[in-house]
Amino acid sequence: MAKRGVIIVAGGVGQRMGATMPKQFMMLGQEPILARTINLFSEALPKAELVVVLPEEHIALWRNLAARFDVAPHKIAPGGKERFDSVKSGLAALSDEVETIAVHDAVRPLATKKLIIRLALAAEEAEAVIPVVAPHDSIRQVEGESSHIVDRSHFRMVQTPQFFQAEVLRKAYSQTFSPLFTDDASVVEAAGHKITLAEGEEQNIKITTPIDLTIAEAIIADRDEA
Repeated sequence: MAKRGVIIVAGGVGQRMGATMPKQFMMLGQEPILARTINLFSEALPKAELVVVLPEEHIALWRNLAARFDVAPHKIAPGGKERFDSVKSGLAALSDEVETIAVHDAVRPLATKKLIIRLALAAEEAEAVIPVVAPHDSIRQVEGESSHIVDRSHFRMVQTPQFFQAEVLRKAYSQTFSPLFTDDASVVEAAGHKITLAEGEEQNIKITTPIDLTIAEAIIADRDEA
């Protein structure tokens, strides 16, 4: 079995959440969002190396917070100005032994272990595997002050975790940063590699706003009841 590494990017400051505390440290259920995400990957991929990338000014806060909860062992790496820089920092913290690497948003704590394992296995056969879901809403393309409807069947909403062959991801991140790099798949694609799409999960939401947190709490409550 390929040795795996996981980079959990926790660079948010919570501006859209309207909170004084960064959103990755906010409580969801009985534990901080970041703790839930770390433990999720520890359970799904027990032998994987886990690296959490945090803004340098938040590292001490996280160490103090994590000490109060049962959080799986993990390394901490300092983040950078752009997400691109943060992932590069996470890559540097992983050992050279890892063969596949997952990159995940810290504020997506609701992915299932089943999804993570399925993507990890798919990444052993492909250069890059990313989870996607089909949009349910109508989509319009805006051009200046005009817009027109587009066929939503041609579009997919991208999620994380995104899994990559380690060599592919490391080489891709040797490129110069571009504003077009909106996720790790876009970095790898710009380096000339094929992106394989896999079915994601509707409940694998990114917690960005207060309504997202309310929805996440409802999902957790529903899972606990089940």
